[in-house]
Amino acid sequence: MKYLLKLAFVFGLLLSSAPAWSVEPSEMLSNPVLEARARALSEQLRCLVCQNESIDESHADLARDIRVLIREKIAKGESNDQIRDFLVARYGDFILLKPPFKAETLLLWLTAPLTLTLGGIVIFRASRRPIPATAALSEDEERQLAANDENDAKK
Repeated sequence: MKYLLKLAFVFGLLLSSAPAWSVEPSEMLSNPVLEARARALSEQLRCLVCQNESIDESHADLARDIRVLIREKIAKGESNDQIRDFLVARYGDFILLKPPFKAETLLLWLTAPLTLTLGGIVIFRASRRPIPATAALSEDEERQLAANDENDAKK
């Protein structure tokens, strides 16, 4: 019985950690090949509201509007590159979950490595600092400590 409960718990965790797709049935294209293209493209684009999700995963209204726009452009026969270029022209490289490495996105690409490097330097320098020596107890403090030890031993 315990085994079944553990298995059910693990299964529940796995299901809850699966990505929750937000594409609604009314948005989907009837052609499965075109829908697969739309999903693949949606997974590469950042939700401008959520910022850490693709528009395929986001429940935001703007993400839904962009998903619908992508499907409309696919239905008109535009290529993935044409659609991506249109969205980048409209929203900038920020809409891409993997923006290109160029002068305009240099700060975006270098922020994480620079932060890690600076954090490592701070930790390294802090760990090399000598620990200040504590002063020896005075005779009066030694007597008080001994008295406290005796009182604790009597209890």
